[in-house]
Amino acid sequence: MSKIIFNEHQQRQLEANPNVRIVTDRTIQYTPDFKVLAVKQNQAGKGPAEIFTEAGFDLKVIGLSKARSALDRWRRTFQTYGENGFFEERRGKGSKGRPKKENASAERKLSQAEARIRLLEAELSLPKKARRVRKAGEEESSLTAREKYQAINETIRLYQLKNMVRYLCEVAKVSPSGYYKWLQNGEKRTLSEESDYQDYLFLKEIYDQANGKIGYRGLYMKVAEKAGQPMNHKKILRLMRKFQFFAKVRRANPYRTLAKATEAHRQVPNHLKRQFNQEEPGKTFVTDITYLQIQGGKTAYLSCVKDVATREIVAYELSTSLRMEIVYRTLSKLEDFIGNRLHPEAMIHSDQGFHYTHPEYQSRVKRMGLLQSMSRRGNCLDNAPMESFFGHMKDEIPYKQATSIVELRRMVDDYMDHYNNTRKQWTLKKMTPAAYRSHLIAA
Repeated sequence: MSKIIFNEHQQRQLEANPNVRIVTDRTIQYTPDFKVLAVKQNQAGKGPAEIFTEAGFDLKVIGLSKARSALDRWRRTFQTYGENGFFEERRGKGSKGRPKKENASAERKLSQAEARIRLLEAELSLPKKARRVRKAGEEESSLTAREKYQAINETIRLYQLKNMVRYLCEVAKVSPSGYYKWLQNGEKRTLSEESDYQDYLFLKEIYDQANGKIGYRGLYMKVAEKAGQPMNHKKILRLMRKFQFFAKVRRANPYRTLAKATEAHRQVPNHLKRQFNQEEPGKTFVTDITYLQIQGGKTAYLSCVKDVATREIVAYELSTSLRMEIVYRTLSKLEDFIGNRLHPEAMIHSDQGFHYTHPEYQSRVKRMGLLQSMSRRGNCLDNAPMESFFGHMKDEIPYKQATSIVELRRMVDDYMDHYNNTRKQWTLKKMTPAAYRSHLIAA
């Protein structure tokens, strides 16, 4: 069975094509005339993509592989039966014709049995795959009434069944009146589907602009920014699931065991203790170093300091060397940022890396009036805010495409400006870090 699933809007779009007879969520039945035309055009040298495109089909919807496989089947039928093979029903050729009247009752029972089987197949083709649950010792379908109505309607349309509505409703354990009412509301469902599809196109445009690296919270803020009014975040989640587009999230790398510090390098306790919910700017800073590999096999190192309360990157240094100067320059920039606004309980937290256990680094931190804190060994989550920032940054800038350190530095500078001043965050009351800092100070 095809892996492509057509939504209701796509089904209506395909049904409007004169070369289509019947469409379900997974299959397309084409008209005999189109099949003959397609085979003859293929014999004249046209490929499947050209044939289906000229016939008004969107290959992004039906898939090129589906078009190729259909054309292969039609060629085989044409070689074996000729054109008549597309216009006559070849299934059941071994039967002896219409049964006699005395066998009509048996024929009716057989038709009902076939209809029941086809209804079960239609239920299995629904998105929920006809989940089954055990209840009171018997197996009962967990499909909703609307899903059962949809399965009944698809079965009747696909197999052209007559006088089977009441029987199929009995099999599905729904009322015929409910089914007919569901049919009458088809126009409302169509309008709702069309509205969902238009909203999906709007969201997908924002999603594509972010290269897929945006979730429902980011979409919520972007929609409010572009449209001037927000879209309910639950609706955004529903549309993302319905049309199957999700944020491209990174996979966490296994934590690398840190090398044991030498006797000259002294560890300090974990004073922060994962208390990341801070409301005072300038009170708690976290810092770390990450590497950025660019073209040509060159590696650069980025040292950053982040204010836990505002999520703002208040100091950073990019270097091609891991010498101690990278953290010294970062501390110097942090000192310039703090100025004469040093919080009496100011703290800087890091992991137990070589730079942060170095005696000279610890001495400089002490002279700045900061309390030093360190993560426990092997606990990267103790410094989660910095790990999170580096992960998002690497997702959102194409640093691997940089051809030189100068180009990488420009990328990093632009991203830091964007992150602090224009990139809104859900947990900051949908503000940017810089705006949230002003908000906290004013409060």
